[in-house]
Amino acid sequence: MARRRVVITGLGAVSSLGMDFGSTWDNLLRGMSGAGPITKFDTAKHSCKFACEVWGFDAEKYFPRIESKRLDLFTMFYLIAADEAMKASGLDLGKEDRTRAACILGTGIGGIHEIEASKVLQRERGADRVSPFFIPKIMANAMAGQAAIRFGLLGTCYVTSSACASASHAIGLALRTIQWGEADMVLTGGSEAATTELGLAGFCSLKAVSTRNDDPKRASRPFDRDRDGFVMGEGAAALVLEEYEHAKRRGAPIVCELLGYGSTDDAFHITAPNEDADGPSRAIRQAIQDAGVQPERIGYVNAHGTSTHLNDKIETAALKRVFGDHARKLAVSSTKSMVGHLLGASGAIELAVTARSLQLGALHPTINYETPDPDCDLDYVPNQAREQRVDYAISNSLGFGGHNTCLLVGRV
Repeated sequence: MARRRVVITGLGAVSSLGMDFGSTWDNLLRGMSGAGPITKFDTAKHSCKFACEVWGFDAEKYFPRIESKRLDLFTMFYLIAADEAMKASGLDLGKEDRTRAACILGTGIGGIHEIEASKVLQRERGADRVSPFFIPKIMANAMAGQAAIRFGLLGTCYVTSSACASASHAIGLALRTIQWGEADMVLTGGSEAATTELGLAGFCSLKAVSTRNDDPKRASRPFDRDRDGFVMGEGAAALVLEEYEHAKRRGAPIVCELLGYGSTDDAFHITAPNEDADGPSRAIRQAIQDAGVQPERIGYVNAHGTSTHLNDKIETAALKRVFGDHARKLAVSSTKSMVGHLLGASGAIELAVTARSLQLGALHPTINYETPDPDCDLDYVPNQAREQRVDYAISNSLGFGGHNTCLLVGRV
């Protein structure tokens, strides 16, 4: 059977820049930072005191009170984004074969909010006071199960968890599920809500996060010589993938085509990338080969771009290794410079942004790029958005555990 074409027909997002994809996109083009002092808990004993929170989130604006009590924050974020993506796609599942509708999502950590709250409750008031919803809330697969219930998706349904590559793995597997004829549409993407006392403390101990506490909005500075770590982010992004002919028959609003997927591992260190850049290079090459396009036709890279010393250096090296002289012609930008690092959801929001970039011919900047780094010497679309038509683009995700993924999209 010939491999089927796959298109993106719906986008949704929740981020520090807005409660929907439109607001997030507009603020990215403006070069707006979503970072600020943490409001959720006391950071007096944390070395980092800021993050890209989903500011002022009120669950009861989106869910009935009884439902919000049964959902962890990461699941709520995803369901809000999924509602937007499904509406944008125009899909009426009442008219579809729902056994051909699937749900494949990614998260790196899952229900850490509920874990922390329930541990305090158990310690202070006893084991019998822990909610019967504790386990159904903390499960990483809870958001996929809840999304399937919400939309009536009867096809395959599961969650991938591979640190910062989680959502990209989920999207890649969603691509394959449609290509292989197992579904006609897949609701995909990812969510993360790990900005908690314990979550932040762990990343502080790893010395992975920026400690630019006097200037949070300028803290995330991917590829800049003076970068000192990433900024925690939270939120979700949802994408509706469809088989091309299925989307075309119903007159769907096609954003772009999802063409290629690559996935590798460094097999080197649980948190540090291998400085030979071989792992991400192979993932990028796999995606290009899978898509069947010439490397020189790719014009834009939405980088993993964490604002950590090793990641930015190694990702730059991987791009030069794969593209050779063409690397100098690539426009490269980091969404994390504005929304922070959404961990397991980062690949979802970054692919959604990449898709919209191709559709509209607009590239958001990498903000806070002030001092060039000799090891990071490509065109990072510094500080100002750019109007630029691009036919093909890639989105990279590199995660703890040595996981490397690359997704390739093209204009339709």
